[in-house]
Amino acid sequence: MSKPWVLGLTGGIGSGKSAAADAFVELGIEAVDADHAARWVVEPGRPALEKIVDRFGDAILLADGQLNRATLREHIFAEPEQRQWLEQLLHPLIRAEIQQFLAAAQSPYAILVSPLLIESGQHKIVQRVLVVDVPSEVQMARALQRDQVSEAQLRAIMQAQLERDERLKYADDVLCNAADKATLQREVARLHDYYLTLKGGQ
Repeated sequence: MSKPWVLGLTGGIGSGKSAAADAFVELGIEAVDADHAARWVVEPGRPALEKIVDRFGDAILLADGQLNRATLREHIFAEPEQRQWLEQLLHPLIRAEIQQFLAAAQSPYAILVSPLLIESGQHKIVQRVLVVDVPSEVQMARALQRDQVSEAQLRAIMQAQLERDERLKYADDVLCNAADKATLQREVARLHDYYLTLKGGQ
């Protein structure tokens, strides 16, 4: 059995990356989400969480010992050097989690879902890039509705992500997700059939 090639799936906040990834998973493709890996590495009892507490104090924890993401987000958006410190701590750990998952994948190809696929350099470990794309106003509306974040916070998140045009330059494939779920699933099925014909993602 040959090792599956890896598809990087990315898109801006609110583009519907997770919905697209779920549609691939329903077709039997294994996927790992960089955001989930980022959560696993800061679970209670993992070394990364201890280092974060050492740096920011116990106020960074919720009552049950879990990381208080909202408080952490405030710290790192307010102070860029704190964000750099955190990225240096977490990125290698997240990368290791992802590679472990991908190495164990058994489907014809496997998917790495990551909002910062390009920005973090994770696109270098994938053989092909699929960008889920929506117009910016759709992106804003969806994210505001779903995440209950303020518009200012949402703009800060969008600024940390690549400009839409810049992201599209890296795309081998683009999935436009401005319509409904049925359309998305049809597009995913079409891409999936095509991907099954590819050797090594090319």
